[in-house]
Amino acid sequence: MDNTLQLLGKAKKAGLLAIGGEAVTVAVRNRKAKLVVTATDASDGSVRRARISAELGGVIYFAIPYTKFELGSITGRGSPGTVAFLDAGLAAGFLKKLAGAESGDKEKINEAVIQLEQKAAARTAGTTGVKKTPSERKTTGKQPAPFAGNLKRREKR
Repeated sequence: MDNTLQLLGKAKKAGLLAIGGEAVTVAVRNRKAKLVVTATDASDGSVRRARISAELGGVIYFAIPYTKFELGSITGRGSPGTVAFLDAGLAAGFLKKLAGAESGDKEKINEAVIQLEQKAAARTAGTTGVKKTPSERKTTGKQPAPFAGNLKRREKR
């Protein structure tokens, strides 16, 4: 099995993969998708839908040199023509392996890898891994509105 497809399987096991046209469209619409890919033998309608939704959602799109059967065997689903990565780091790793395996359009793949790595770095830039105490957390100064039912009871007393 190809190393690139193994990374796809790891993303599925981690729950960071949207599989199938509808799931990919929902992930793009909810701004969770980082990379949308389609199989070589995906239908024209599926490819068009994936490409347009990726463009409208500002997500990177690629057609990969694998068939629906290969994607289905690694994801455990029938034969999905479209898959979306929900993590920028995994998507960048997938494209790096794809660039090593594929001989065409390496410049476009490398540009996409740089974009994805920047997204992954920006996501983790503010985190230190240390949980803050309540006094260290930022507060807005606003107190939550009291529950209306409690106010009515208090007024009657």
